[in-house]
Amino acid sequence: MPRVLHTAQALVDIIVEVDALPERGGNTNARSEQRYAGGATTILISAARTGASAVHGGAHGTGPNGDLIRAALERDGVLIADTPRTSADTGYCLVMLEPTAERTFLTVYGAERDVTAESFARMDPQPGDLLCVSGYTLFEPTREPLLQFLDTLPPGVEVVLDPGDAFAQFPRELQDRVLSRTTVWTSNAHEARAVSGIDALVDTPLALRRRMAPRSVIIVRDGSRGCLVFHHGRGTHIPAFPQRAVDTNGAGDTHTGVMLAERALGADWESAATRANAAAAIAVTRRGPESAPTRAEVDEFLA
Repeated sequence: MPRVLHTAQALVDIIVEVDALPERGGNTNARSEQRYAGGATTILISAARTGASAVHGGAHGTGPNGDLIRAALERDGVLIADTPRTSADTGYCLVMLEPTAERTFLTVYGAERDVTAESFARMDPQPGDLLCVSGYTLFEPTREPLLQFLDTLPPGVEVVLDPGDAFAQFPRELQDRVLSRTTVWTSNAHEARAVSGIDALVDTPLALRRRMAPRSVIIVRDGSRGCLVFHHGRGTHIPAFPQRAVDTNGAGDTHTGVMLAERALGADWESAATRANAAAAIAVTRRGPESAPTRAEVDEFLA
């Protein structure tokens, strides 16, 4: 069975609930604080809870944050390809969560940046595997190790790009180098518009497709409206299941993890996206990035 592999950073999310963000130079009080395993772990845990084999290939540290990451992955059966770095702890992301479910982020780096092409290769990617790449790994110092690793992939490995807000900032040459190896694009609407340069969402997949590897698939999430799946020269709108959101943190990653797991288990893209929409709908009704539902919960929701 194909596996879901991830090269990106696993970080601890420290989520503080605030009534509103303070003005610059101001102050506010948090109503609560919770710590979760975030970053790449959300996609991998979502895939594992769906029933796929999942492997993390990024680096992780030695300390309370690294311990939290490893415990979360191991709890859901996600394999960890690399060994802990003894020189530093894993970094964290401070997430300020407002009552509207809007989020603001501040990231502090740690051992997750200590990667090499050889450390990524410990995942042992095989034809058919779905290998996730994050736009945030294309910042230095993780850029060159990732690019070197991508150049060594055997034919048949599906490279899944989750661009994030970062990807549109990079030079066109770097974008094209990554897109030429990408066979699956998954992003939200804002990210797709930023990279394609096209406002009309329905036209963004074709513009992206022209820059990607042959026979590529583009999935663009559009919030409560669902997502667009584009492949074989046509796009299909997959409706969402709107819910009252209490925390949108991790919803996009949950969507990606479930969709890739469904593909690994043999579903077509449209069926995989439908179940991913359902999983994301469940996730936004729960707090924290480890909110991905199990396969049985998605079944019950769709029933």
